[in-house]
Amino acid sequence: MKYRRLGRNGPQVSAISMGRGAAEVVEGGLLEKDFHAAIHRALDVGVNFFDSSDAYWQGGHERLLAKALKGRRNEAMIATKFGNIDLPDNKKATNGRPQYVHQSCDASLKRLGCEVIDLYFLHRVDPHVPIEETVGAMSELISRGKVRFIGLCEASVKTLRRAHAEHPLTALQTEYSLWFRDVEKDIIPACKELGIGYIAYAPLARGLLTGQIKSLQDMALDDRRRVHPRFSAEHLPKNLALVSELTLMAQRYEIAPAQLALAWILAQWDGIVPIPGTNQAQKLEQNIAAIDLTLAPKDIAQLNEVFALGSGSGERYRSNVLKGVGL
Repeated sequence: MKYRRLGRNGPQVSAISMGRGAAEVVEGGLLEKDFHAAIHRALDVGVNFFDSSDAYWQGGHERLLAKALKGRRNEAMIATKFGNIDLPDNKKATNGRPQYVHQSCDASLKRLGCEVIDLYFLHRVDPHVPIEETVGAMSELISRGKVRFIGLCEASVKTLRRAHAEHPLTALQTEYSLWFRDVEKDIIPACKELGIGYIAYAPLARGLLTGQIKSLQDMALDDRRRVHPRFSAEHLPKNLALVSELTLMAQRYEIAPAQLALAWILAQWDGIVPIPGTNQAQKLEQNIAAIDLTLAPKDIAQLNEVFALGSGSGERYRSNVLKGVGL
């Protein structure tokens, strides 16, 4: 395993770490065994950073992660999040009030069955609470020994700077992949300037870059990705045309398209740590094999051209969800 430092003064984490898989795992359900096996295999091969949230599976992901890490907690760094709330009728809410910061942390610690959270993220910026107040409360968690490092998700450069001035941030977590490169304009440069690490979620564009999705029918009826515009009848054909170019290059390297997409991210900046999500040990092993890939400069240039900024078709989220990103 190879490791990268998160931010100027943050922890060393596996260069490819582990995010939440797309398929929901229910405690006591048929998929729980696979979930545990994937976490255990990740630890065995040196993956040491696991990303979660109190919003994932209504807190179930934190509980499952705690069970999977039982007896091996000292081998893992846990990141979790707060402040992104699902409401009825597919509506969203945010809560960054200081009191809620402390309540959410205590609740996550209980679900995770641990005494400290390694990296605590504000999942979405609350537009009704000054970011200084939220981050100030998060810094109090550090002083109380409940959290080691803090970060933001999906924040604008302006918010990032204000938050970092209140208390140093270790990482920003925002989507980044060949398919979505908009953050290269100002977000990633700001992270480099401020010494903030970058956690790239959805580095495989929610499975689009694996080459395994040819139509909407390739996803289960209850797969939440079905509502993402990138997979709609309007946008999917355009996106699959891009993926076909990725697949052709991957064939030349004799690797999977997903591995090529991850290797491209790793080549962009050593401050970026992608967290592809999976609940399967086999896919985990495929993902981390990308760490050892070295892409030819001409191939990186070709991928940059094929997947030029703005070439991905469709918004990242539905309109009601997009309102909460980039604040």
